Amino acid sequence: MAQTDEFGEELADFVRRVAELKTARSVPADDLPTVLDAAIFELDHVADQLWPRYERLTARPPGGTPSAAQEHQLLKAVFQLLPLPLALLDRETVVRRLNQAASAFTGVRAGYATGRPLTGFLAHADRSAFRGQVAAVARGEGDRSLTVHLQQRPSVPVRATLTALRPSGEPRTTVLVVLQPAGHRMPAVEGTARPLPDLAETTRHAALMDLLDAMTTVLLTVPAAEALDRAARVLHGRFADWVVADTASPGLTRTTVLAPSGKEAGVLADQDPATCPLVVSAARGGSTALQVRPPDPDAFGHDATGAPVLVRADVTSLLSVPLTAPDGTVRGVLTLFRSGARLAFSMAEARAMDTMSRHIALAMDARG
Repeated sequence: MAQTDEFGEELADFVRRVAELKTARSVPADDLPTVLDAAIFELDHVADQLWPRYERLTARPPGGTPSAAQEHQLLKAVFQLLPLPLALLDRETVVRRLNQAASAFTGVRAGYATGRPLTGFLAHADRSAFRGQVAAVARGEGDRSLTVHLQQRPSVPVRATLTALRPSGEPRTTVLVVLQPAGHRMPAVEGTARPLPDLAETTRHAALMDLLDAMTTVLLTVPAAEALDRAARVLHGRFADWVVADTASPGLTRTTVLAPSGKEAGVLADQDPATCPLVVSAARGGSTALQVRPPDPDAFGHDATGAPVLVRADVTSLLSVPLTAPDGTVRGVLTLFRSGARLAFSMAEARAMDTMSRHIALAMDARG
């Protein structure tokens, strides 16, 4: 940039000198040789100095000079090392970059977040408002600020401040998001003061490890024919309010329904799993489905009265997990509901359930 500015100043000076030479046409004939020498000097200056510099500037690659590249690297380093949690989004809230502080604050690795909408890491109720505000900022309607909640810590309000940026080399406006806990201190990042452990998070992690241990113990000791039912009973209560197990061979058959009470279990015991879109999708080889405040009330079919099951059971979050054998065959589907005020399933719990689903499928095949 400095070289471009310098070239512009010299070009402006040249234009002014040419203008002065034009006024010299009225000088006496005896003085014309001097004016001619000055004109030749200016032409030489253009040919020897200004033109080569112009060619160098126009031949420069889009990334700029080495100094510009170094400045770009410096800005990237500053972005990564700032203690403020920062995310760079496009107008669809897709993460372009996430710095170290934001990764520590959200509990999501930068490599995993990049390319995914940031709304996927927010509580379901906040997603629409956040998406709308990001779009408004990207349209140039000014900076915005709003309170959101992270899916993994829904009880903690987070202040998100949005501002528009136009980085060099980017064809469209991007949105810089600053995240900070509303009314709380900013969490430390790696390399600064060590943050205090989150007792609630540590407790949930320990409970998840206990669940994995209990599941492994059961699957190693039960006959193959009982594996799915016993696995469902391990999950019931401690991990989910409702656990529904369906086998997928040869067709979908409901085998186990565990509800908060025996009376409620009857709601789903006689339901045909083929009428449940979530179950059908998982049985066809789909991946684990995690939904918080499920958007489609009909996703798990209807009860005998025609009421949507998800509404009847007051489902606030669900996991639908295919039980896939090593050869790719889906042996069954496990569907888990949480209802009422219970915390929604987290991404960490969904990953753990995905692991357990493979182990359950193996146990169903063993000795079978």
